[in-house]
Amino acid sequence: MIHILARINVKPESAAAARDILSTLVDASRKEPGCIDYQLLQRADAPHVFQTVELWADQASVDAHMAAANVGAAIAAAGPLFTSPPEILAFNKLL
Repeated sequence: MIHILARINVKPESAAAARDILSTLVDASRKEPGCIDYQLLQRADAPHVFQTVELWADQASVDAHMAAANVGAAIAAAGPLFTSPPEILAFNKLL
């Protein structure tokens, strides 16, 4: 299994719009083959900072997700709201 953590920083005034776009992405992503879990978090003390916590069956599932139309649509819609590119990191569970 592959754990993906993605941190998304948006303009503070765009937090609500970003939350809507990301919520749509989460709903679609949860239906993709290989998606075991997909959560969206919003920082309590900085509501313009979002974090996804994803669990995928394997690297092929991650690759298919990143190539999926819904991911491209979300990036296109949210891109103008970003203050920096999303930081996307992959982890393997140790314990």
